[in-house]
Amino acid sequence: MRITSKISIAALAFGLATAAPAQDSPAPAPGGIADVDPFIGTGGEGHTFPGAVAPFGMVQLSPDTDTTCVIRECYPHAAGYRYEDPTIQGFSHTHFSGAGHSDLGDFLVMPTSGDTVALEPGDAKTPGSGYRSRFSHAEETATPGYYAVTLSDAKVRAEMTAGTRIGIHRYTFQPGAAAHLVLDLRSSLYNYPGKILWSSLRLHPDGTITGTRETRGWSAGRKLHFAMRFSAPLTSHAFLNKEEKVEYRGFQAPGRGSNALSQLSGRALVAQLDFGKLDRPLEVKVALSMVDEAGALANLAAEPGDFDAVRQGTAAAWQRELGALEIDAPAPMRKMLYTAFYHTLIAPSIAGDADGRYRGPDDQVHQAKDFTFRSTFSLWDTFRAEHPLLTLVQPDKVNSDIVNSLLASQAASPHGILPVWQFHGRETWTMIGYHAVPVIADAYLKGVRGFDANDALDAMVKSASYAPYGGLDDYMQHGYVAIDREPEAASKTVEYAYDDWTIARMARAMGKTDVAATFDKRAANWRNTFDKGTGFVRARKSDGAFRTPFDPTAINYGSDYTEGNAWQYSWFVPHDQAGLFALMGGDKAVVSKLDKMFDFDNSKLDYSHAEDIAGLIGQYIHGNEPSHHVAYLYNYAGAPWRTQERLKQILDSQYKPSPDGLSGNDDLGQMSAWLLFSAIGFYPVAPGSLEYVIGRPFTNRTTLNLPNGKRFAVVADGLDDAHPYIGAVTLNGRALDRSYLRHDEIVAGGELRFRMQAKPNRSWATGKAARPFSTATAHN
Repeated sequence: MRITSKISIAALAFGLATAAPAQDSPAPAPGGIADVDPFIGTGGEGHTFPGAVAPFGMVQLSPDTDTTCVIRECYPHAAGYRYEDPTIQGFSHTHFSGAGHSDLGDFLVMPTSGDTVALEPGDAKTPGSGYRSRFSHAEETATPGYYAVTLSDAKVRAEMTAGTRIGIHRYTFQPGAAAHLVLDLRSSLYNYPGKILWSSLRLHPDGTITGTRETRGWSAGRKLHFAMRFSAPLTSHAFLNKEEKVEYRGFQAPGRGSNALSQLSGRALVAQLDFGKLDRPLEVKVALSMVDEAGALANLAAEPGDFDAVRQGTAAAWQRELGALEIDAPAPMRKMLYTAFYHTLIAPSIAGDADGRYRGPDDQVHQAKDFTFRSTFSLWDTFRAEHPLLTLVQPDKVNSDIVNSLLASQAASPHGILPVWQFHGRETWTMIGYHAVPVIADAYLKGVRGFDANDALDAMVKSASYAPYGGLDDYMQHGYVAIDREPEAASKTVEYAYDDWTIARMARAMGKTDVAATFDKRAANWRNTFDKGTGFVRARKSDGAFRTPFDPTAINYGSDYTEGNAWQYSWFVPHDQAGLFALMGGDKAVVSKLDKMFDFDNSKLDYSHAEDIAGLIGQYIHGNEPSHHVAYLYNYAGAPWRTQERLKQILDSQYKPSPDGLSGNDDLGQMSAWLLFSAIGFYPVAPGSLEYVIGRPFTNRTTLNLPNGKRFAVVADGLDDAHPYIGAVTLNGRALDRSYLRHDEIVAGGELRFRMQAKPNRSWATGKAARPFSTATAHN
């Protein structure tokens, strides 16, 4: 249905005098920010978005190319935007960066011009059938904190920027054209009938619009509120409830002191906002709050400034954050790495208001004291490398915020456990394990403070002892999760064992020897899943027998393994690889089995039913996290040159500086963190061990500007494609004949220098004492 309206109103504007010029703002200063390409990962399987976001910002203001899909059809559009799409449906304010699932896409805004206004998105295949518009990548640009595109059908130049809790749109309409906005509260990512539980719109006397939406999506009962102001007064408007065919049109300007406003509630709200013919760009400033509309208004007031001011401030913030790394590498690698770094600094995003209030997992409003509440915890993915990266490059404030947010969520959890996969303070119960535990333990062991360690340890123990969760009752009684009582039992057993080891490590560091002893014993439970007969980790039934039939290549959701099979999960013993390797038959047998994994012939296998199985190299699956540490395991078997070969194979085949440059979902920064660590030259195989396993460098020089003011440089002499192997390594000028670095060696500052050569050095770091940490051969 098309609606036109000529009703005139008067309203106050938030900044007519400071409205921006029609042309785009100048490009940001050269440096790290200039090397970021937000379009990397927006095609293929990356699921990233190109829009505007501040570091860890609450608002991710980005284009949505299609939100009309339903459930599984939406998987390619998990981030709202897909590079291959020819149209933009609108610009919404919340997005995940690289998730394997989705939700969000809140409060979609779309500019239109002309005498009539379409209030339905229309069909992407039929131009002019709705408010969506075609666009060209040639007229599209993105840098950290800024996005712009020309909407060819709407004949509007659209620009986006974002602050911490705000987003600002700037729309330049053609001279003489009537300017309109469509505000669609029906639009959402991963949509399906009944997802919108309730929504509301209200127009305040000063021209501000506020609203609320409650959804039942990936998380149930998620509430989000907004406040929106304009740089030009509305001339007319219409609020419509498309479900009940109810509408509110126009606005009678109130007199001074009047509390009059127009408002509408329902489950299918859309608004038409009219501005007449404008002589300057229209700015739309939007703030979000998970607490209430008053919080959104307060967040709006907390970040003053027009489009250019906010864009400049956010660009400066990104430049500061990206300045933690100085990367010297060929341009394509430099672009990939700075973009990867950018992607690691989007989440965990701020989810609390400027006044410290936040909504917890109990759906109640809480007040944060001395920390900023953060959410968007994809912990099954990010405990591996994303969070260890943040402990290196982020000030303690960010890391203590993360830990305090996890603890606050546990305290407010109806189940009394730490988050599993949480966003906007709401739990989704997606994936397995209690991987907030290694995040907290690794941070504590690396010296992060600013939280109550005793409370943290208590929360970790409670999470590991909550019997109704994921087969923990059987795990605590029998030492393994029983497959006839709980799906994905093999994966759960080995992941619980690793998490338990990190509890033991933190408890011991705190002098809690009784807790440490309990969880040290539990950390050995991985042994109960290993089948010497087949050489694989397998699921056991409650009677103790391994489940049959057994196919190590089978991938089926709800089976013995989580998003993988026996080939990937049989290597998941990060804390005791030496113990695992002894059961596998020793170094030679392990190297042979690793080679078989990478060289496996998949030609007769079909994994098309499994969305997350991408980036295959044999049975190594780089597009999903269970494989991410595997290339480094040759080091534990005394063959580090094989790790060096496999890393080059992975980087060459799984990453490139283009929209389809990620082989799998970035998963809130994990794929990017893997690339960043691996390109620098080392990787945290076992967070909590205080060690990083050396791989090989892929940059000429990378310098870490550490939060403590120290600098740690990684230099590769003679690096090129003809010299892919490590010949020798020195740390601060002294020969280093071990294949790991300690965390304290990095944060002390200094230089790690590699001499690269054409052929493998089969004697470097091969001895037992030169290998990384394992419980069975502990050297720290």
